Amino acid sequence: MEIREFMDRVLTAAQAAGMEPAEVCASTSESFSVRVRLGEMEDYQVSDSLNVTLRGNLNGRIGTSSTQALDEESIDMLVRGVMESAQLVETEDQEEILPPEAAYASVCNFKPELQDVSAQEKIALAMEIDRLVSQADARVTPQHIVVASGAETFCLRNTLGLDLSHESNMIYAYAGAMAREGERTGTGMKLLWGYGLADVPAGEIANGAVREALDKLHAGKLASGVYPVVIRNSAMADLLTTFSGIFSADNAQKGLSLLAGREGQAIASACVTLMDDPLMPWGLGSCPFDREGAATRKKPVIENGVLATLLHNRRTAKKAGVRTTGNAAGGGRVAPSNFYLVPGEMDEAQMLSQMGDGLLITGVTGLHAGANAVSGDFSLLACGFEVKGGKPVRAVEQFTVAGNFYTLLEETLAVGSDLLFEGSPVGSPCVRVKQLSVAGE
Repeated sequence: MEIREFMDRVLTAAQAAGMEPAEVCASTSESFSVRVRLGEMEDYQVSDSLNVTLRGNLNGRIGTSSTQALDEESIDMLVRGVMESAQLVETEDQEEILPPEAAYASVCNFKPELQDVSAQEKIALAMEIDRLVSQADARVTPQHIVVASGAETFCLRNTLGLDLSHESNMIYAYAGAMAREGERTGTGMKLLWGYGLADVPAGEIANGAVREALDKLHAGKLASGVYPVVIRNSAMADLLTTFSGIFSADNAQKGLSLLAGREGQAIASACVTLMDDPLMPWGLGSCPFDREGAATRKKPVIENGVLATLLHNRRTAKKAGVRTTGNAAGGGRVAPSNFYLVPGEMDEAQMLSQMGDGLLITGVTGLHAGANAVSGDFSLLACGFEVKGGKPVRAVEQFTVAGNFYTLLEETLAVGSDLLFEGSPVGSPCVRVKQLSVAGE
């Protein structure tokens, strides 16, 4: 049975069972990945998935049921599941089923040509990256060369006239490399993504991984202290991803964010503007509607240092007495779309020159164990470069950088121009920070 026909029949069956209104959403996705190393294929995966969820209002209670099959039996199962779950609902704080909004924007992050790229072409790309890494330098060997792609179609329909759908796809390629010289080792990686093979050139990916591995090969230790810091774009994006939950109204209303009730207050340096843009052309998180069918829109979360809004779905917005921001992620969750610090005018080199002496942080690890998403505190293993006179002078690694994300926002001195989304809808330029504490040797 075709997906649209299936959704029609589910809604018809839901109404016949007394559900009014009723809503059905369907997500279909396909993915491909291949991993190679030293000319050999280590892993190959192709998968398709389907999930259909029915929600229905029965006497003021909204039940939910899901299936992964498109057949007659599944229609009956969905309807029965909603009726059973509705009887178990004890709270009045439920996600409503509402009619469509007056208008929806349009946004594109689906390229049909990508669907025509064959598995053989993706495997060949992985093999070429592997070959280039292997031949770049006698000290370097490839580690886990990966090429992967995915596509998703999300449809949302209800008995109140809502009828929405959106397609997205992407491809990414990743290279990990290890450099070895005597007893010393260094690792590097490079990831590029986009909507076609031209966006993931083998040479750029291989060279990036090799260069980073060689840079780290003779990395030294860093003396403990408090350092002025520039955080590279990729590392800052990782920090922003880790602490993105503090901007969720759901978390704030549950006491899991220190930003509760702080809209309209300065929470960051005036140079900081944090944007959520679900309508960004070719953004990984782009969609003209959220998982509740609310129209999405571009909006500043922090504007010139002031907290402009938290991110809401309809339930949290109703509780706060505001309009939803269109950030419903399904299952009652609230999540950002394309989430990024708005870039400034200086590139990384200019930021380092302005800093003078200090530390360039190029990577952080241990984000799950070493970061408290509620308090904002973090203590993370990091790597980077010691900076003297505005120039990186030597690679440093195996040091711990500690601070607080809220304080980091307040003590941001400048935001760079090199906005990067590294295979994620959360991005950032490089950021210059007043200081961070380092535990080294």
